[in-house]
Amino acid sequence: MTKLQHWLYLLIGITAFVYLGYAGYSYYLTPYEERFFHPSHSILKPSGIIGHGLGIIGSFMMLVGVVLYMLRKRLKSFARVGAIKNWLELHIFLCSLGPVLVLFHTAFKFGGIVAISFWSMVAVVISGVIGRFIYVQIPRSIRGNEYSMEELKMLNQSFGEKLKNEFNMDNSLLTKLEHFASLKVYKSPNLFSIIPLTVKDHMANKKILNELKTHLRSEKISEKSINQIVEISKSKLILSRKISLLNSVQEMFRYWHIIHLPFAIVMLLIMILHVVITVAFGYRWIF
Repeated sequence: MTKLQHWLYLLIGITAFVYLGYAGYSYYLTPYEERFFHPSHSILKPSGIIGHGLGIIGSFMMLVGVVLYMLRKRLKSFARVGAIKNWLELHIFLCSLGPVLVLFHTAFKFGGIVAISFWSMVAVVISGVIGRFIYVQIPRSIRGNEYSMEELKMLNQSFGEKLKNEFNMDNSLLTKLEHFASLKVYKSPNLFSIIPLTVKDHMANKKILNELKTHLRSEKISEKSINQIVEISKSKLILSRKISLLNSVQEMFRYWHIIHLPFAIVMLLIMILHVVITVAFGYRWIF
């Protein structure tokens, strides 16, 4: 998953929200009891040609996002079909954009049993964002497979060896970098403390890397080599933090699954019930 794909997913999501909000803002801001007289009511109401369509497309996106990701995780026959992290990003994208479309399908009016599904959906999205943050704190291979502690220590050591052997990095600088990396020991952080801790660590790393870059430039090293050295040093510092946080983050991820799954099940069951009732009452959209 390249950065370009990340930005593309984000751009599509923001564009969809802004466009739908701008196109129907007059209707959505109209009081509920007056919407019947609004010129866009026939198309933007939940059973309207656009409102109904948004609900169908949004629900379909969420179902596809969940099913595809579960198939990739659970079935051995799908194990070689792309990296698991790419499937996760697709799952997050579909299950984030889908709720946006469903939100506009409701025309911002919630009530009855559907309200339970909607707020479950909101809980799923919020917990999904939190889960994504926790997930990226666990070091993984290019294909998204989790490293063992032994593999992490070897990878961390390889960064130091690469700086020394390929770039002839000064021993004093390497020792200083190793010293900063070894300081990354944290006392059982929880979900609420890990976010500010990560931000603080990012700022500390940035300061160290800026000092390293300044020193390397004074040594008349080429800019290309400087960028490579700084990038490897950055990877080493980040990996050191993740190694120190590994046990705590893994435990958080296990608890996160316990919270995330029930909300997702409730949302899907009520959504399916809603679809069945809608069809039973003769709302067929364009079919």
